[in-house]
Amino acid sequence: MTSKFEFARLPAADGVNGWWECLPPPSAANPFQGNRQFDFVVVGGGITGLCAARRLAELAPEASIALVEADRIGRTTAGRNSGFFVDLPHDISSESYSRSVDADKADVRMQRHGIDYVRSVVRAQGIECDWRDDGKYHASVNKRGKEALKHFAEGLQRIDEKFEWLDEPAIAKVTGTSFYHSAIFTPGCSTVQPAALMRGLASTMPSNVAVFELSAVRRLECGASGYVLSFADGTITAGKVVFCTNAYAATFGGSPNGLLPVYTFASLSRKMTQSEVKALGGMNSWALIPADPMGTTVRRLGTDRICIRNHFAFRPELAVSQSDLRKAKVLHQRSFERRFPMLKNVELEYTWGGALCLSANSGALFGRRDDGIYQAIGCNGLGLSRGSASGKVIAEYALGHSNDMTRQLLNQPQPRPLPMRPIADMAVSAAIWVKEFSAGAEL
Repeated sequence: MTSKFEFARLPAADGVNGWWECLPPPSAANPFQGNRQFDFVVVGGGITGLCAARRLAELAPEASIALVEADRIGRTTAGRNSGFFVDLPHDISSESYSRSVDADKADVRMQRHGIDYVRSVVRAQGIECDWRDDGKYHASVNKRGKEALKHFAEGLQRIDEKFEWLDEPAIAKVTGTSFYHSAIFTPGCSTVQPAALMRGLASTMPSNVAVFELSAVRRLECGASGYVLSFADGTITAGKVVFCTNAYAATFGGSPNGLLPVYTFASLSRKMTQSEVKALGGMNSWALIPADPMGTTVRRLGTDRICIRNHFAFRPELAVSQSDLRKAKVLHQRSFERRFPMLKNVELEYTWGGALCLSANSGALFGRRDDGIYQAIGCNGLGLSRGSASGKVIAEYALGHSNDMTRQLLNQPQPRPLPMRPIADMAVSAAIWVKEFSAGAEL
């Protein structure tokens, strides 16, 4: 089958990524130039593409592999999230994260598969990314939130997962604030400095992987003789191509594929002084998500900074405006002040946005397309853990391996079709507004 793709949507400068800015300056990028041939090309240098390229290299050490990224690895979406490797059910379209017993068990299997793989790489390669296996807290701020936690706890009991209830004094001892009324602690979540992780995974690739940054694919042509990828300064001819482009694979208009690029926003505070650290109290590092999925996620970092994440916006063109960023910062500042009134002079130093790749039914694009291209796309709000698993497994599948995880991912639903624009735009934006409004005090 002969076909041709034009890549029109590329990463944009969506605010100032605090995770990236807090790191030392990166080594020089290696943009692609010339005309070369590889056995495999992985398109997309996020967590999915990084795991796919590494797993290809592990299983096929004789193969030549190119990993191409349009921006700097770690500066765009995969390095912009809140750094949670979530292992448990986490359906952000649900009021309490949980779906059904079978779906929840499948989520846990997939997410732990990804977490275990990346953790093993981090340890083996000595990647410095503040990896912590300290679990996470689900916290409520009112009676409605506590009911959502109870529902989530019931779901965890049904799938035999461990958790621990914390009352108001107990969660205050963790966070240093009396803002939260109750919480559930789940021990299996890992956290990370996401930009540092992406950089570390890229810089420790096996020797048969060539990493090219600032190398946007402009066009891809595929036919009986293989695939030709065109760049600004050259072409790659490849035997197999793996798409790991997540939200950037979303198309609308004439060719809808059910993917929804929804931006979420985060801010990172300046480093607290020792007197401010003392005034806050609590543990020096913790990770908390709200009882309502549309509420505010908070992380206190061992570097004495606090990360705040909330607010969603449907942006099918995969770019946000300065107005979006200003609105997000105002919301983050309000959320910060409500939670930490003892930190009146702690400013939010960085604010940025990042694209989630959602679908209406938590479906994903995984496997081999009719044109022979392999794809692992659509993480539905769990980019780190699901992206890690799907990247690893798509590499195995492309090499002809079959196991329980490949079968599970191949059997997951396709994204539900969407109505044409602008109907889709209005429907999704309205749904986000209703859910954020209902989150209320959780924001």
